[in-house]
Amino acid sequence: MSEMKYTPEELTEAHRALLSTLKKCEKIDVDKLPQAQQTLLKRRIAALKIALNLISEKLEETV
Repeated sequence: MSEMKYTPEELTEAHRALLSTLKKCEKIDVDKLPQAQQTLLKRRIAALKIALNLISEKLEETV
C-alpha cells in the first residue's frame, strides 16, 4: 500500500476531530448498552486511541 502524504495542518485537524469523537464515546454509559453495542463501543474507543497515537507520532516526525 502506498503511503499517503498529509500536511501537518491536515494531521492536526484529523487529530482534533478524532479526539472529540473519543471524548464523546468515553462519556457513554457502557452498562446501559446491549452487549453487542458495548463490544462495538470498546473496539471503537481502542481504534480511536490507536489512530490518535499514530497521528501524534507522525506529527512528531515533522518537527
